[in-house]
Amino acid sequence: MTKKATDSVPARAGFDEKLAGRIAECDGGGPIEGTRYAGRQDFRGRLTGEYVEEGDPPSRWYLMTELTLKPPQFPSDAVWCEVGNVFLIDEPIRSGSK
Repeated sequence: MTKKATDSVPARAGFDEKLAGRIAECDGGGPIEGTRYAGRQDFRGRLTGEYVEEGDPPSRWYLMTELTLKPPQFPSDAVWCEVGNVFLIDEPIRSGSK
Protein backbone atom coordinates (compact mmCIF):
# COMPACT_ATOMS: atom_id res chain seq x y z
CA MET A 1 0.00 0.00 0.00
CA THR A 2 1.16 3.52 -0.66
CA LYS A 3 0.24 6.85 0.89
CA LYS A 4 0.43 10.35 -0.52
CA ALA A 5 3.12 12.38 1.22
CA THR A 6 0.43 14.88 2.17
CA ASP A 7 -1.57 12.28 4.16
CA SER A 8 -1.44 12.94 7.87
CA VAL A 9 0.59 10.26 9.60
CA PRO A 10 0.38 10.30 13.41
CA ALA A 11 3.52 8.28 14.05
CA ARG A 12 7.08 8.15 15.31
CA ALA A 13 9.45 9.73 12.78
CA GLY A 14 13.03 8.73 12.06
CA PHE A 15 15.86 9.00 9.54
CA ASP A 16 17.96 6.27 7.91
CA GLU A 17 21.06 7.88 6.41
CA LYS A 18 21.99 4.64 4.56
CA LEU A 19 18.86 5.03 2.40
CA ALA A 20 19.01 8.80 1.84
CA GLY A 21 19.40 9.51 -1.87
CA ARG A 22 19.02 5.89 -3.00
CA ILE A 23 16.92 5.19 -6.09
CA ALA A 24 14.17 2.68 -5.37
CA GLU A 25 10.93 1.25 -6.67
CA CYS A 26 7.76 0.85 -4.67
CA ASP A 27 4.53 -0.92 -5.47
CA GLY A 28 1.28 -1.04 -3.64
CA GLY A 29 -2.42 -0.59 -3.87
CA GLY A 30 -4.48 2.53 -3.83
CA PRO A 31 -8.01 3.72 -4.44
CA ILE A 32 -9.18 4.29 -7.99
CA GLU A 33 -10.74 7.74 -7.96
CA GLY A 34 -14.50 7.74 -8.42
CA THR A 35 -14.88 4.04 -7.61
CA ARG A 36 -15.01 1.73 -4.62
CA TYR A 37 -12.07 -0.24 -6.03
CA ALA A 38 -8.32 -0.26 -5.61
CA GLY A 39 -5.62 -1.10 -8.13
CA ARG A 40 -1.87 -1.70 -8.32
CA GLN A 41 0.32 1.36 -8.39
CA ASP A 42 4.01 1.47 -9.28
CA PHE A 43 6.44 4.20 -8.28
CA ARG A 44 10.14 4.91 -8.86
CA GLY A 45 12.04 7.72 -7.24
CA ARG A 46 14.60 8.79 -4.68
CA LEU A 47 14.35 7.83 -1.00
CA THR A 48 14.86 10.74 1.37
CA GLY A 49 15.91 8.57 4.31
CA GLU A 50 12.91 9.80 6.30
CA TYR A 51 10.53 7.22 7.70
CA VAL A 52 7.54 6.94 10.01
CA GLU A 53 6.37 4.03 12.10
CA GLU A 54 2.72 3.68 13.05
CA GLY A 55 0.45 1.06 14.55
CA ASP A 56 0.93 -1.79 16.97
CA PRO A 57 2.96 -3.67 15.94
CA PRO A 58 4.56 -0.76 14.11
CA SER A 59 4.62 -0.63 10.33
CA ARG A 60 7.46 1.37 8.75
CA TRP A 61 6.89 3.71 5.78
CA TYR A 62 9.69 5.41 3.78
CA LEU A 63 9.32 8.73 1.97
CA MET A 64 10.09 8.66 -1.76
CA THR A 65 10.39 11.89 -3.77
CA GLU A 66 11.58 12.95 -7.24
CA LEU A 67 9.20 10.40 -8.75
CA THR A 68 10.14 9.30 -12.26
CA LEU A 69 7.36 6.70 -12.38
CA LYS A 70 3.88 7.13 -10.89
CA PRO A 71 0.26 6.48 -11.90
CA PRO A 72 -1.00 9.00 -14.51
CA GLN A 73 -3.46 10.75 -12.21
CA PHE A 74 -1.35 10.57 -9.01
CA PRO A 75 -1.56 14.11 -7.60
CA SER A 76 1.71 14.29 -5.62
CA ASP A 77 5.43 14.34 -6.38
CA ALA A 78 6.14 12.24 -3.30
CA VAL A 79 4.75 9.07 -1.74
CA TRP A 80 5.09 7.06 1.47
CA CYS A 81 5.92 3.41 0.74
CA GLU A 82 5.49 0.50 3.16
CA VAL A 83 8.84 -1.14 3.91
CA GLY A 84 7.88 -4.52 2.43
CA ASN A 85 7.06 -2.91 -0.92
CA VAL A 86 10.27 -0.86 -1.34
CA PHE A 87 13.08 -2.26 -3.46
CA LEU A 88 16.54 -0.84 -4.05
CA ILE A 89 18.19 -1.99 -7.24
CA ASP A 90 17.95 -5.79 -6.86
CA GLU A 91 17.92 -5.40 -3.06
CA PRO A 92 14.79 -5.39 -0.86
CA ILE A 93 14.74 -3.29 2.31
CA ARG A 94 14.20 -5.52 5.30
CA SER A 95 11.53 -4.67 7.85
CA GLY A 96 12.89 -2.70 10.78
CA SER A 97 16.28 -1.99 9.15
CA LYS A 98 18.26 0.75 10.85
